[in-house]
Parts: sequence; C-alpha cells; structure tokens
Amino acid sequence: VIGAVVAAAALYAIATGSPTFDLAKGFAANGYGAHSPGQYSIISGFIAEVVLTMMFLFIIMGATHGKAPVGFAPIAIGLGLTLIHLVGIPITNTSVNPARSTGPALFAGGWALAQLWMFWVAPLIGGAIGGILYRWLSEEPSAQVTGVTPAAPAE
Repeated sequence: VIGAVVAAAALYAIATGSPTFDLAKGFAANGYGAHSPGQYSIISGFIAEVVLTMMFLFIIMGATHGKAPVGFAPIAIGLGLTLIHLVGIPITNTSVNPARSTGPALFAGGWALAQLWMFWVAPLIGGAIGGILYRWLSEEPSAQVTGVTPAAPAE
C-alpha cells in the first residue's frame, strides 16, 4: 500500500505539470456507477472484480505450479494481467489489487474513498475463491502454496 501511495504521488506530481490536468476526472481511481468508465452498476463492478481477481490468482497458481514449464511464469502472469485490464478497465478501471486502488483514491478523495471498500472486499473474495478453486482442481499443490520447490525426478 505504501508503494502504491508513493507511485500515485509521483504520478500526481507529474500530472499537475500539465495545464489540462483535472483531478476531478478521477486520477484513474476505481469506481462504479457514475464513476465507472462505462457507467456499470455496483453489482456489475463487484462481480467483475471478484471474477477477474479469481482468474488472476488461478493464472498465478498455474504458472507457478511444479509441473509448469520453468521460466514462463512471468509471461503467463503478465499476459493474463494485460487481458484482465483490457476486460476490466471499462467496468471499474480494474483493481484486482487493493493497493493499486488505494493510492489513486487517496488523491482523488471524496467519491473514490467512499467506493474504495469494494476494491478491497471484491479482490480479497476473488483471491480466496481463486486459491480454493485451484487447490480443488489441481492434482498437486503448487510450489507457491506449499512453499516447497519440487525436487527433480530421480533417474
């Protein structure tokens, strides 16, 4: 969260150097209803954030699984997060990370702080569902879940 606030402060310092900068436009804060880029309702935004976060955790767990090809996790995770943002930006400006939501909300204030609760609750629920679902569907726990790196097969 501290890193997100520092990053938002740096972006704010840069953005205020433009005469056309308008903090009232939201500063990329997450929102629903009137503050959603596509005017999506709170229900639509909540469902999107839960499902997108769940899918992101599922991608992370699969990419870091002991049977996944070594060295490809950053590619899978990065491309997955890109797709999640392409889908989610029109709905809520995409959170899937409470820290990412907190930094801009502190600068946008008002409505962004009032709606911030959803961008903590929905990703936490989505992350829990994603982890549980992956664990249930996976034959073996991923290295990330157990904290143990799988040993090479014996010859």
